[in-house]
Amino acid sequence: MNYSETDQMGVVYHARHVVWLDIARTEHLRQSGFSYRQLEEQGIRLVVTELHVRYRQAARYDDLVRIRCRVKEAASRRVVFSYLLEDAGTGAALGEAETTLLCLDGQHRLSRLPAAVLAALRPVGVA
Repeated sequence: MNYSETDQMGVVYHARHVVWLDIARTEHLRQSGFSYRQLEEQGIRLVVTELHVRYRQAARYDDLVRIRCRVKEAASRRVVFSYLLEDAGTGAALGEAETTLLCLDGQHRLSRLPAAVLAALRPVGVA
């Protein structure tokens, strides 16, 4: 991480982790065959409705952080992602997180995930 992500003590600011989760989830979707852009072009919006983060150990300036992202649950209208944040050099657990996303249509009404998206997001082990 870079200096702008840290506080005065050289520790990564806690809210920065949420940005990292978003990046990890976006890449997970892309590797599953769907980008957020493609979903939005189909009228699908995936919105975060729950976020849980447990910080275990501080990430510090110039640490390399690895985020493992997986689908924990996938249902017709919601997807739950889980994350493991690790120090890439030592493998030490820095934290765990989970986000729940609901599927909305273009008018922001609850909707169903297309079958192809749901099939691509079936739960698997840690990536």
